[in-house]
Amino acid sequence: MNLKENIKIAIRSVRNNMLRAILTIMIIAVGITALIGILTAIDVAIYSLSENFTSLGANSFVLYPKGEGAKGNRKGRRAKRGEPISFDQAMDFKERFEFPAEVSINMFGTSLATIKHDKEKTNPNVKVRGIDDLYFAINGLELIEGRNFSPHEVMNGNHRAIIGMDIVKSLFDEKPEVAMNKMISIGNIKYKVIGVLKSRGSSMNASEDKVVFTPLLNAKRYYGSSNTNYSIAVAANRTEDIEDAESNTIGLFRNIRGLRLSQDNDFAIFKSDGLIEFIKENTSKLRLAAVAIGLMTLLGAAIGLMNIMLVSVTERTREIGICKAIGATKNNVLIQFLTEAVVICQIGGIVGIIFGILIGNGVTLVMGGSFMVPWKWVFLGVATCMIVGVVSGLYPALKASRLDPIESLRYE
Repeated sequence: MNLKENIKIAIRSVRNNMLRAILTIMIIAVGITALIGILTAIDVAIYSLSENFTSLGANSFVLYPKGEGAKGNRKGRRAKRGEPISFDQAMDFKERFEFPAEVSINMFGTSLATIKHDKEKTNPNVKVRGIDDLYFAINGLELIEGRNFSPHEVMNGNHRAIIGMDIVKSLFDEKPEVAMNKMISIGNIKYKVIGVLKSRGSSMNASEDKVVFTPLLNAKRYYGSSNTNYSIAVAANRTEDIEDAESNTIGLFRNIRGLRLSQDNDFAIFKSDGLIEFIKENTSKLRLAAVAIGLMTLLGAAIGLMNIMLVSVTERTREIGICKAIGATKNNVLIQFLTEAVVICQIGGIVGIIFGILIGNGVTLVMGGSFMVPWKWVFLGVATCMIVGVVSGLYPALKASRLDPIESLRYE
């Protein structure tokens, strides 16, 4: 018998024992669903983070005070927290940095702003950020309407604004062209809309479009204080020059901060690719947990499948005897029962893969990610089902192949 005939016999056997086969298929499907679902959710989440990390590009990095957001410790002594980067330090760095690279300065204003236009207004949860004319280019952001700030507007603090798509939806009926040249109010201060930022979606369940950008000096005027930190982003003209750019940055900024040779840096460099790699490394344990959960479920399915196959061998003893009497070899019988076990496993695997992809993508869509098919995990699921089918069906298949044809024909 060829493979096609063996598969037909296997499918007929599944139909003849529908309830038992369905129960085994569902156990296998649950294991594969757990395996594929969790692995898919992890991969889509990492992909979404990579796509939505707009703070940096492959050839850029950001300077920030050391210890920002955390307290360091060195040999039992508390490490000194770096002072915020002042406006003068940031501007001094931008003027003196001679490496072939672009330098952008921005500052965070508030995340509790209310934006108004005529009688419409947003909730008080809009972010305001002061930027310069290079901010969008370095961070890979695009405008779908209007223009960027000019250097003159940035340094003179003009009342101009570039808004995100959530603001357009709330105030301008989702029409970016309608928002152009309209006046909006941030608190009690009026701004003229000169641009609309292309939608960036959500990252980690937080909208990236609920934002208003204003010229740097304007934001400094209304939100700046002596403790305000000014973020410095550096983008090398060539990706291969990124390490040299970092070295030049550290040397110049140490000089600007007035650090002595014996002093450690009180600032640090942040690169998004490093964070993504950190996330990937730390999700490896979660992946192992997903594999363990899936394999434990599949172990139960394998035991159940072996039991079904043993029962099937007993029920079909006379059939095996007839097959051997008309010329079937031990190898033919062995392959037939192995094929049946593998077919049952693959049916369960297909069901599990479909549900796993849907559940994994469903979780990430809720978090603001995008749909994707994790082909490597699909292949893992198919391979796993093949192994489970062979392992579970091997003993029953060997038992069937070793049956004596005469004794089998006399079996009642």
